Amino acid sequence: MALNLNKNLKLYYSIKEVAEMFGLNESTLRFWETEFPYLKPKTAGPNKVRQYTENDIKEIRLIYNLVKERGFKLAAAKKIINANRDGADRRAEVLTRLMGVRDDLQALKHQLDGLQ
Repeated sequence: MALNLNKNLKLYYSIKEVAEMFGLNESTLRFWETEFPYLKPKTAGPNKVRQYTENDIKEIRLIYNLVKERGFKLAAAKKIINANRDGADRRAEVLTRLMGVRDDLQALKHQLDGLQ
């Protein structure tokens, strides 16, 4: 059996880690949990510490894409997700990939400009 070096070994992320991933406030994530019923991180311990899984992060990425990147209001984002969840997921994934390619191309252009 081959060793998978790309596998993410972390099972749970804290609210602080997830907020930093997306450049959000922790309060924004807590608010989104109240607005989007399928976004329910696991809570552990007597202090009810939130533990986000990869699936939770995928949900947040979808909401983030609709609200922060595409400019939809929360009500519109909920409507889009409820009406066509698969389509919204695919669009968010494609947009994320395209933005990554754009960033790579800009970095390459910057390197090429430095050679001249």
